[in-house]
Amino acid sequence: MGGLRRALLVSFLLLCCLGAGVLSDLAQDKAGLLAFLDRTPHENRIQWNASASPCDWTGVSCDANRSQVIALRLPGVGLVGPIPPNTLSRVSGLRVLSLRANRLSGPLPVDLSGLSFLRSLYLQGNRLSGELPAAVGRLTRLTRLDLSANNFTGTIPFALNNLTRLTGLFLEDNGFSGSLPSIDIPGMNDFNVSNNQLNGSIPSPLQRFPPSSFAGNLDLCGGPLAPCSPFFPSPAPAPEGGETPVQGPVRKKRKLSTAAIVAISVGAGVVLLLALLLCLICLAYRRRRRDGQPVKPPKAGGPAVPGSLSGPTETATTSSSKDDVGGGPAEGEKNKLVFFENGLYSFDLEDLLRASAEVLGKGSVGTSYKAVLEEGTTVVVKRLKDVAVPKRDFELQMEALGKGKHENVVPLRAFYFSKDEKLLVYDYLSAGSLSALLHVHSGLVCSSLLFSPVLLLLRCDGAAPLMLASLCCVVLWGWLSRFCHGPGAGSRGSGRTPLDWDNRMRIALAAGRGLAYLHTVAKLVHGNVKASNVLLRPDPDAAAVSDYGLSPLFGTAAPPNRVAGYRAPEVLETRRPTFKSDVYSFGVLLLELLTGKAPNQASLGEEGIDLPRWVQSVVREEWTAEVFDVELMRYQNIEEEMVQVLQMAMACVQNVPDARPEIQEVVRMLEDVVNRGEGDDGLRQSSDDPSKGGSGGPTPPAATTP
Repeated sequence: MGGLRRALLVSFLLLCCLGAGVLSDLAQDKAGLLAFLDRTPHENRIQWNASASPCDWTGVSCDANRSQVIALRLPGVGLVGPIPPNTLSRVSGLRVLSLRANRLSGPLPVDLSGLSFLRSLYLQGNRLSGELPAAVGRLTRLTRLDLSANNFTGTIPFALNNLTRLTGLFLEDNGFSGSLPSIDIPGMNDFNVSNNQLNGSIPSPLQRFPPSSFAGNLDLCGGPLAPCSPFFPSPAPAPEGGETPVQGPVRKKRKLSTAAIVAISVGAGVVLLLALLLCLICLAYRRRRRDGQPVKPPKAGGPAVPGSLSGPTETATTSSSKDDVGGGPAEGEKNKLVFFENGLYSFDLEDLLRASAEVLGKGSVGTSYKAVLEEGTTVVVKRLKDVAVPKRDFELQMEALGKGKHENVVPLRAFYFSKDEKLLVYDYLSAGSLSALLHVHSGLVCSSLLFSPVLLLLRCDGAAPLMLASLCCVVLWGWLSRFCHGPGAGSRGSGRTPLDWDNRMRIALAAGRGLAYLHTVAKLVHGNVKASNVLLRPDPDAAAVSDYGLSPLFGTAAPPNRVAGYRAPEVLETRRPTFKSDVYSFGVLLLELLTGKAPNQASLGEEGIDLPRWVQSVVREEWTAEVFDVELMRYQNIEEEMVQVLQMAMACVQNVPDARPEIQEVVRMLEDVVNRGEGDDGLRQSSDDPSKGGSGGPTPPAATTP
């Protein structure tokens, strides 16, 4: 009888413990969900009663015993901002998590990898950014992973191979770069990485998927796409005899294809004068080599080899030697590429110098190159010129720049300092710059075409071929110059897709937010605000400012902003940029978006007049549509917004620095304009489609002075 009582007592205690555990699990789930909703801005569609069971909440599902939350489905409910950490990860029994079609941003929290029971993760159609953490590979029970239509960057982690139960992986419409990892999951039936920035060959386990799974990438090749053919093979393909050619000064059998010439030409974008200079350098170099003389005195680190990041000029487009950067560091120097913490990359200086490169442009502080490393990683290398500070001051400034972490600021990933070379390494944003999108014209293409004869000339060896190539250069330059600078050369190009008003404002707001972060958090003066330093991502809200904080490296010997039209009046005298001079340059940028005119454009009514003065002269006379870009005249219901932006732009370009607003105030005003132009779903409420009627443009009120 006593044994029976003890057994009943033990059973009762066990049931009590189990019930307490169930209540504890559900209470923990409830606390995690409430914390998530409390820390994530959202619309009023979600109404959770904190006093009720979470099993009765909208979008929440529990198991049959109502003891644990197993699914959270909140698609398209207006969730905004980053996913707060230590919230959803507390719902330990979660099987399905669907937050698709919201406006979530920021990185994917690493602690979500603790949801060991998760089977389906749907986060597509948001604005999530940053790299995809390798910790996702811990979700070993995952069967469906959809992260499409976000802003993820970096490489796709190899750790996805740990998801052995995966049947569908969707990573399309992001900014993933580098090469595709070999993801070998036999049960995976659906796979898509289209519309990213991936390059290199497609691994064999993934070649069973259709071409549409890989379309729209930077340079993917191999089955099921076209076979891989190196853009600039190094070393050159072996001859039929099987002998590998030695990389040396003479490569008579290596020929440059027409496609490669066109690609390099378009990427080069240099002017005719620089091309002629290169010809002279090439002639001198060939003659001295033929006479047996070295190009330059040898250093301890070896002789210098001309290449894309080396030599006395800054216009060559490929690099294949570790000595290319200034002849390589001297033996006693041993300078290294310095990376910042939590970086995305793991290459060294040798890898960078072996990379193939092409010129992106020559800016006011140096020349930028797009470098594609052997493993497929793509970065931007900026080669600084006229640096006037010692190594210690340079390193201190780099440390300050490397701390910046903001979606609208292009991060500095690494730097290199030697006596002859100063290099900065940034992420590569394939969408280009605001200047290129706003002012693209045939002159850029023509300048690139004018450079193509130089590429032909640089491939020549021997006196006779060199003379023949020189003659061809003269003929080609003459024909191309007449074509490019003749009456038919347009200013903005035919067939160009106009930049509409909404996207202009979203890009301006993104640039303003990046500038505000630099001013208020990083405490850095940008010093070089201009349209070519506003780089674009697929989402206009994620546009980012670049070339910031470099002015202290050059002292006062050279203007911190060498592009005419952007400089504040006081900077022309002091040559020291300030927060207020950044605001002036940003105001010029707003005027550029409104008028469609470049700040240094000569045809603004008077010879030499800058953009702010031209706008002021038009406003003083009377309000006319002349001040606005003709491409904006086709859109309806934006006149009030255009007037407001013009008013804030004119406030930014006041001659007296103290009369200009702070950049935070400008950002708030831009946010008001953008928010009024968008509805709850982020789309303009009134129709601004030029095809839906209305031939007239905005009609500003008469006699109004901003």
